[in-house]
Amino acid sequence: MTTTQNAAPTQLSDAEFLNTALALRPHVAVFDCDGTLWSGDAGYGFMVWTLEQGLVSRNASDWIDSRYRLYLSGEVSEETMCGEMVQVYAELREDELRHAAAEYIHAYVEPRVFPVLRKLMDGLRQAGTDIWAVSSTNNWVIEEGVRQFQIPAEKILAACVKVEGGVVSSELLAVPTDEGKAVALRSAGIHAPDALFGNSVHDVAMLSIAKHPFAVNPSPELARIAAANGWPIYYPEIKADQL
Repeated sequence: MTTTQNAAPTQLSDAEFLNTALALRPHVAVFDCDGTLWSGDAGYGFMVWTLEQGLVSRNASDWIDSRYRLYLSGEVSEETMCGEMVQVYAELREDELRHAAAEYIHAYVEPRVFPVLRKLMDGLRQAGTDIWAVSSTNNWVIEEGVRQFQIPAEKILAACVKVEGGVVSSELLAVPTDEGKAVALRSAGIHAPDALFGNSVHDVAMLSIAKHPFAVNPSPELARIAAANGWPIYYPEIKADQL
């Protein structure tokens, strides 16, 4: 990890952020997704949308709603909530979920992608960078969300459950959040990525193992941590229709 304790953070402009990241010529670059590549929480948005679409039962809808209220009050942990937001789809067919995820991403996520992050992705891909995505959102949404960046499924570490015979189960396989994001990267053989981009306190563990961490669109808590460590900070423009 490259950090400078108590150093003043560098807040980058669009051009500075893009040029700084590309100048690193990283062999491996890792991105969080929600809030980093696009504005908003696609995992929560997809959950609400699928409930509105009637994709899950009324009982499941009521259960996950009550659990989310407990999460907001601090009575349910981030890891538990992220896992349950995948488990709520148990007994549905995976192809139905993938179809729903593609529809949701096209309508609600693609318009929210930060333009400079899109340019960065294009530049890194052209330079031959090995690009990975890490997220606590379900793998169906993330796989569809990063398809536009040509990140293959095998380079995506996201929350997922076991699928048997094409049917989704409630058996959790992974929920990468907090320290779990760093653990997932190490398990994939990535111990010190050259560049890493995250937006929240739940990305701190994996930002800390990167040679060059970037706080993108950081939450107030991550901004404070980035300031303490001298990590570059970048605030992409968020238009009114992206809020």
